[in-house]
Amino acid sequence: MADKLNADSWIWVIVQNPGGDEQFLGQYDDRKDLSFIPAFYEKDIANQCLGRLITEKGTKYEAQAILYEELVKDAAQHGFFIFMLNADGEILEEISP
Repeated sequence: MADKLNADSWIWVIVQNPGGDEQFLGQYDDRKDLSFIPAFYEKDIANQCLGRLITEKGTKYEAQAILYEELVKDAAQHGFFIFMLNADGEILEEISP
């Protein structure tokens, strides 16, 4: 599916502390021993999956759109992979920036 993503594609991520000290919600995959940013093709899917992700109590989270190219740059700078997920949290595509 990554073949349908290009630099100017809009995808959805979960943002911690929207409007404040914002950062992407990252996750850690024990089996693969790597950190990743969950990303989604649609906002509704991101919102459905949010409850399946590991979050901190008392922290606000929001699905926000971002350009694929910008997410790839940020993920590469911070040593994260990007996993495109479905509503059930299943990996559709693993992207190594």
